[in-house]
Amino acid sequence: MAASAESIATGIRKGVLEFCVLALLDQRERYGLELATELIDRELIASEGSLYPLLARMRDNDLVTTRSQSAGSGRPRRYYALTNAGREQLAIFADVWNRLGPQVDALVEGTS
Repeated sequence: MAASAESIATGIRKGVLEFCVLALLDQRERYGLELATELIDRELIASEGSLYPLLARMRDNDLVTTRSQSAGSGRPRRYYALTNAGREQLAIFADVWNRLGPQVDALVEGTS
């Protein structure tokens, strides 16, 4: 049975989502819903519910830190920021992506 475009896209998203989160946090600290909205807008996740377990794993693996800040009358917002380990992981991913991406593109485009 051949894979559908959506199942292929889902697999690719799962493989790169953590690094997309790291890249967003490399720009600046963000709170969870802000991250989710950005990723949804870029069609990298379908809903915010899929992001929070990843953020918890990233925190457990010391890739991000968190802090809470009051958001007025509502619940406090949890802000996420990169750790040094997160920056190192992002740099490694960028190096690998920059080497593999052109190779995959060349194969798919039939230019190699």
